[in-house]
Amino acid sequence: MAVAVKTQNLPLIKKIRNIPKEEYYVPGHRTCAGCGPALQYKLVAKAAGPNTIFLGPTGCMYVANASYLCTPYAVPWMHTQITNAGAVASGVEAAYQVLIRKGKWEGELPNVIVMAGDGGSVDIGLQAMSGMMYRGHDALFICYDNEAYANTGIQTSPTTPYGANTTFTPPGPAIPEGKKLFPKDPPQLVIGGHPAVKYVATASVAYPVDLMNKVRKALNVQGPTFLHIHCPCPKGWKFEESKTVEIAKLAIQTGMWILYEWENGEYKYQHKPKEYKPVREYMKLQGRFAHLQEAHIAKMQAFVDAKLKAPGIPVEIPVPPPRAQA
Repeated sequence: MAVAVKTQNLPLIKKIRNIPKEEYYVPGHRTCAGCGPALQYKLVAKAAGPNTIFLGPTGCMYVANASYLCTPYAVPWMHTQITNAGAVASGVEAAYQVLIRKGKWEGELPNVIVMAGDGGSVDIGLQAMSGMMYRGHDALFICYDNEAYANTGIQTSPTTPYGANTTFTPPGPAIPEGKKLFPKDPPQLVIGGHPAVKYVATASVAYPVDLMNKVRKALNVQGPTFLHIHCPCPKGWKFEESKTVEIAKLAIQTGMWILYEWENGEYKYQHKPKEYKPVREYMKLQGRFAHLQEAHIAKMQAFVDAKLKAPGIPVEIPVPPPRAQA
């Protein structure tokens, strides 16, 4: 017999002074000073509230938050493998559906939130995320994007920008720019291939109210949703710890990051600058780009200019030709 599922309806936050005081991501973790992912975790947890279950695949926000049998969560949290967060979230959501159907759970369906890094979202964890969305599970998948495999030594990931210096893409005589590839577009991977998903958004730690409202809007939707959150990383990007929010704002002011929502096929944009600054203003503050030459910066500027002509829409990017020689 079918049973109606009670779902939460979280109100939107009008101003920063209306942000809830309650904390569900509390002190006691070992994240780096100025950690962007930790800041977004704090905001997401405040937005989601107490009736929430977090799934944490291996990554920075697992290792730094769950050492020595101690975690900073005031709500249920479960560690998953970096490969299978979407599958575990699917199981948690499905289990509650069964409990509700059998009359063993009478409350509202908890917020089921995957908190995955860029690797656990659109690289190693892509298949499980895609499966969760394909099956239509009522869960929110968040990609907190610090643009590298930062937990294991700052290796390149599919969202690492062109030209970045990482341990796997060091600049040198043969490849002076460092990373040669342009990044994947995570929201478009979701939008283009998952018809069950009706709400996708990008967010940034630079604008906390916007971020928290997008979390609540995503959780209010019945079915799978996706958020892509920009999270500057002082260690990996090589900038001063006190400049995390400044770097995040510069990303938006230069077009390196675009804030938008995609809801039922319609795009809406937030905090769109009247005039964009050159990308060099963003890149010059980060040591990972310190080696770049003028031609490399011009190549990045051209990529950003193409994106800004149709924000959020996929653009053609330079790709390396097939290898003719080993």
